[in-house]
Amino acid sequence: MRNVDSSEITKNIKEMCIEANHFLAPDMERVFKKAKENEESKLGCQILEQLDENLKIAAEDMIPICQDTGMAVVFIEIGQDVHIEGENLEDAINEGVRQGYVDGYLRKSVVSDPIIRENTKDNTPAVIHYSIVPGENIKITVAPKGFGSENMSKVFMLKPADGIEGVKDAVLTAVKEAGPNACPPMVVGVGIGGTFEKCAILAKKALARPADSNSEIPYVKELEEELLTKINKLGIGPGGLGGTQTALSVNVETYPTHIAGLPVAINICCHVNRHISRTL
Repeated sequence: MRNVDSSEITKNIKEMCIEANHFLAPDMERVFKKAKENEESKLGCQILEQLDENLKIAAEDMIPICQDTGMAVVFIEIGQDVHIEGENLEDAINEGVRQGYVDGYLRKSVVSDPIIRENTKDNTPAVIHYSIVPGENIKITVAPKGFGSENMSKVFMLKPADGIEGVKDAVLTAVKEAGPNACPPMVVGVGIGGTFEKCAILAKKALARPADSNSEIPYVKELEEELLTKINKLGIGPGGLGGTQTALSVNVETYPTHIAGLPVAINICCHVNRHISRTL
């Protein structure tokens, strides 16, 4: 049994919130560079150059990549042989988010009630997804999610007879409706299977996967590649002003489902797709 003090979790999440909001993740750097090389529209190239300049200024001057520093989404995988000492785990996670957003001078965008809408003034609480895994490590992924792209998310409760073609149509429909609102070039996270809520979590988790990776499942890998090609033929382009690089990546995650259902969720993220992982 390994003991981990909750203060270590708080410290790391604080640092991760600040880092994710100022620096592009390495996988996103790679797919963004590829998009710049492949863009065929002159205006699209200009927009990508402007976005690239913004990213460099943000990193050099420690200015947030985007004014919307997001709602903190935290995936935490806890080894079953770990004992967490000190504060309650959820309190420790939220304290890390609080410190990151307050001490990092990041915009506080969370309201305590969806109708009354009073700002919590420290960007807490986070949205936390827990999982228990083998081993004695703790893996933390922090993915601050801005709502320009989050608002473009969709869930489709398809029929099994709709099949994979129905899945493709659902994804393309969501991207078309998002248009410029998701700050393209975008990353498209897709969750297939499970239940109504499970497919949405899968889609969110897909965004935190390296953008230049593919599924190990052959048909899913083919689906990711086909969807990326089809999305980039829509002509939405960088900034929604036309071009050949509407999406940087399509990541698909699947899960077993019921014989009567085919749930599909699409969670779109802007060109920065903030995410960072650490293992304690």
